[in-house]
Amino acid sequence: MSASRDIDSLIDMMARLPGLGPRSARRAVLHMIRKKELLLTPLADLMHHVAASVRECANCGNIGSADLCDICQSEKRATGEICVVEDVADLWAMERSAVFKGRYHVLGGTLSALDAVGPEELRIPRLVERVTEEGITEVILALNATVDGQTTAHYIADQLEGQVRLTSLAQGVPIGGELDYLDDGTITAALRARKEL
Repeated sequence: MSASRDIDSLIDMMARLPGLGPRSARRAVLHMIRKKELLLTPLADLMHHVAASVRECANCGNIGSADLCDICQSEKRATGEICVVEDVADLWAMERSAVFKGRYHVLGGTLSALDAVGPEELRIPRLVERVTEEGITEVILALNATVDGQTTAHYIADQLEGQVRLTSLAQGVPIGGELDYLDDGTITAALRARKEL
């Protein structure tokens, strides 16, 4: 009976993960149990190891297994550019593109009066410090195109005005996008950000 309770607890825990509901969690747990030696045991060992070793980078907010992440430790990444993102998932998305060669700064969210999230709850003061400490020449604001994301971008721009070049990611029509399927805000942003051919 206790084994059944443990399995139910595992299913409940898995169902809390993004993208997994109770049914998907049940299927995943059942699959892992069937492949216990190949999946369940190695996964449990790896999760235990990651839980013991993972930490937030003291400099930028990325995650890794040391006090400073690999990106902050790399001299090749000291280009004078910092790309500001909302969370680690955004950093990983930028890294997948393999285009940006500078360093990052993870805010840990966006400003939100409704949720009582101010600059001190985010890593904005640390960003301002880094601009001076690291001789930063450009801050790229790669924040989501939401009301809170834009509010945060404007706040950061005010804090860094006159200290550094501030840029943001272009917004508008995605590659392969069809106008008929885009929302009005995306079309408006794309039209305002148009460029010469």
